[in-house]
Amino acid sequence: MTSSIQYRIAKAKKEELVEGPDDAAVVVTLGAGDIALDPNVAYMTGKLKAAGNTGVLLRALASGEIATALTALASRL
Repeated sequence: MTSSIQYRIAKAKKEELVEGPDDAAVVVTLGAGDIALDPNVAYMTGKLKAAGNTGVLLRALASGEIATALTALASRL
């Protein structure tokens, strides 16, 4: 297992923007309507969903990696 992250922004029920490998250690999903939220706040309020290795997730949240990646992915909306 790698320490990579796959990012998903859910635009509609069956429509998502996806960035990252399919075998990622963590899969992060955020609704398009919540993209303006800080990822730390979104995670703590349950709007940012994550599946996989919690350690990798928390390190990425603390470093700002998730905020940067989600902002870049949101620019494709």
